Amino acid sequence: MHQNSLIQLKNASVRYGGVHALEDVDVHINAGEVVVVMGPNGAGKSTVLKALYGIEPLTKGSVIYEGTQIQPKPHEMIKRGVVFVPQGRRVFPSLTVRENIEIGGVVAGKKGLELEKKIDEVVDLFPALKNKLKRSSGILSGGEQQMVALARGLMADPKILLLDEPSLGLAPKIVKEVFEKIAEINKTKGLAVVIVEHNIKSILAVAHRAYVLDKGRVAAEGDAKEIAGSDILERVFLGKEAKEEHTA
Repeated sequence: MHQNSLIQLKNASVRYGGVHALEDVDVHINAGEVVVVMGPNGAGKSTVLKALYGIEPLTKGSVIYEGTQIQPKPHEMIKRGVVFVPQGRRVFPSLTVRENIEIGGVVAGKKGLELEKKIDEVVDLFPALKNKLKRSSGILSGGEQQMVALARGLMADPKILLLDEPSLGLAPKIVKEVFEKIAEINKTKGLAVVIVEHNIKSILAVAHRAYVLDKGRVAAEGDAKEIAGSDILERVFLGKEAKEEHTA
């Protein structure tokens, strides 16, 4: 077991019917680091986050949190300090920005003065939202909605933030802003961030470590800069594409 890991998957397998989404996967997340999980479509990236959070049960292996083996369940993971921000932002469009953010605190058991104080603290991290708190979330831009989803996640005071494709559908300039905000939250709050991302070049610039998945297995793991400078991404991504072209 990794000495200072907050959470890890050990020999983890997940099956969907007869298909292996993950097979004998080992992933560990240390306190205060940004870890990116990459790979082609269908490689099992999102399943890693869902297995850590308890959305997808393991068919084999274990989830270890702060040194103890657990059976993760989403409502319990929030109390443990693990928050999942799903793909597609998922804001409540009819609710205001403030109401959306508030839900994150209520789910974590905050109320009254503690809740109000936490909303103020979180909103301070997202200046772009300050003058939009009374607006319906449904009319915000994609980038603003992603900021709302991040703010809502931070209301629970997490130790670990699990982000599933936060840049999906966003313009390049907004992607840069979102990743800079994630890096800022990591530095100022000291919380660990695990990101499933297809926007490889941008995210490797802010990540500490990276896992590359291929067909449900870990193809490579290491320092983000070393992964970025190696040929593993080319082999995993382009190798797969070349095979598909050949069989087409």
